[in-house]
Amino acid sequence: MYWLILIVAGLCECGFTTCLALSNGLTKTSWAIAFVLLSIVSFGLVTLAAQKIPLGTAYAVWTGIGAFGTAMIGIIWFKDPATFWRLVFLTGMIVCLVGLKVVSPEK
Repeated sequence: MYWLILIVAGLCECGFTTCLALSNGLTKTSWAIAFVLLSIVSFGLVTLAAQKIPLGTAYAVWTGIGAFGTAMIGIIWFKDPATFWRLVFLTGMIVCLVGLKVVSPEK
């Protein structure tokens, strides 16, 4: 259950970083509000997950999901470059996150 909460927290991080980009420096009110709300949800969920998942692992997975997801959103939505090496290292990030899940006991 706590791992699912952590994954949702990471997905919310993808959402709030995307909203931040779309807010044009927090000048577009609806995107700025979405940024704030998703930030609160994301931080709340990672705090909840860290009650049963070691803090370092929870933080690494949360930011890893956010970084990977935001990079993929950038590639798909914002037309960021999808070079071979960029995709290789993004894939490596996911492998590392899965590895953390496998070796991390719950508290």
